[in-house]
This record gives sequence, C-alpha cells and structure tokens, in this order.
Amino acid sequence: MKVTGVLPLFLPFYRRLWPGRLADLSMALLKATALEAAILAGHLLLYPTGLTQERRTPALPARDDATPLPGRPGTPVVLLHGFIDNRSVFVLLRRSLARNGRQRIESLNYSPLTCDIRAAAELLGRHVEEICERTGSCRVDIVGHSLGGLIARYYVQRLGGDLRVGTLVTLGTPHSGTRAVPLASAHPIVRQMRPGSEVIEELTRPAPGCRTRFVSFWSDLDSVMDPLETACIDHPDLDAQNVRVTGIGHLALPVHPAVAAGIHEALDTAHREDRLSDDLTVA
Repeated sequence: MKVTGVLPLFLPFYRRLWPGRLADLSMALLKATALEAAILAGHLLLYPTGLTQERRTPALPARDDATPLPGRPGTPVVLLHGFIDNRSVFVLLRRSLARNGRQRIESLNYSPLTCDIRAAAELLGRHVEEICERTGSCRVDIVGHSLGGLIARYYVQRLGGDLRVGTLVTLGTPHSGTRAVPLASAHPIVRQMRPGSEVIEELTRPAPGCRTRFVSFWSDLDSVMDPLETACIDHPDLDAQNVRVTGIGHLALPVHPAVAAGIHEALDTAHREDRLSDDLTVA
C-alpha cells in the first residue's frame, strides 16, 4: 500500500536557509514530516473532546424488514488509542468505518496515568466483556494504535482474549519493543515498550492455538519505531499479516484515508474467511 502526504511548498525556502541539513533529505520524508505536523496541530484541537469516556448506548434491536449490508457483519469494532492520547485520535477512522457499514463502534479511554500494560489489558478485557453482553455479540474486532495495539495483543495472547477477538489490527505498534525517545523511559509504561522488557518477552512465548487473526500496519517513515520492523509481528504461533505503508509517519496511521481503506479490507476479508472456514489460515 502506498500512501502519499501533502506537498511542502516551502521546501525551496528551507533549502536556502539550511542547505547543508535539508538538501539530502528525501522528498518523501519532508512530505511525511509536514503531514505529521498538520495532524498534530489538528489533534491538539480535538484532544479535549476525547478526555471523557464515550456514552454507552444500548444496542438497537434489528427491524424485521431491515436488510443487512452485504459483507458487513455486525461485529463490534473496538478502538484503542496510544500513549498519552485518547479516543479523539479516531474521529476520522470512526467516521470512515461508519460510512462503510460498521454500526457498532466503541472506544476505550485508559488513563494517561496507567503505568502497566498488563493492567490496561485487564481493563480492556472487562470492557470487551461488557460490550459482548450489551450487544449480544460473542466476538469483537479491535483496532489499536501504537501502545493500544500492544495492550490489545497482550489481552489476546496472554489473558485469553483470543476467545473474544476475531481480528486485531495494529497501527504502528512496537511489537518487539522500540528504542525511540530515550528520555521517555522515565515512565514505567514506556520501559515496558523497550526491547527485552518483561512484557515484550512474555509476548515472545508460545501461543499455541491462538484464535485471533492479526494484521499489523507499519510505516517506513515511522520515527517512533526504532527499528522500523519492530512494528511487524513475527511469532510462529500467530496468524499474522504485516502490511507495509509508505510515505507517512506515526501520527498519520489512524488518520489517513488509504490506511482506513486497508483497515476496512482487513476486517471484511477476515469475516468473509470466517464464513468460508473457521480453520482457514491466512499466510
């Protein structure tokens, strides 16, 4: 999948100011940087709107004359944000999912004071059980950005969440740990996202019979992933597909329409395959 950003019209001006520093930078990196800056500015404006948990509304009973949309099962989709973030990061993705027929979309805010991935994964598990009880669905799909994907994977792989999660889509998630932003290691949850941490080591352990299908989107310009390939899932027991995204950075992954289209495809393909065969494994 190739994703493009916006064209920085100020490139010649920057080159005149700092020719030694920017002359060798690729156009793709500059586009991605400009797009990241624009997304960050927009997200800061939206951030206050996502500070509280969303209101839970009871599922509406299906009308007898309602015709279900083809290829759009009613499986709830749970959105899980990243570190020091909240559900507002998914405003555009949520809208895109709804336009494509997803009628049950839920977001979970975990506290920015959360200091343990395991505790956050237990909270996610309780949230999923509440959704299943309220909607009558036996399974959910999860889309997790950055740390949110790691929390969801821990729930699936270590807390038995594979009984509830059909497909887990991760966006820029440090599955093998990231070395980026060394100063942030003062925060306990950041230390858990470092290579070799106890949490990362737990995720390398055997997971025979895991029922969840994983789709990991990773970007070749993601400055939060160090190394870049840490956002890929590499585990012999997991049914995982890694999708490379080119031309955008970390913040753009839950926002860009081309990535949203890839998420639709990942979720819809999984459900089509579930209908064909419960034992079908995707290479």
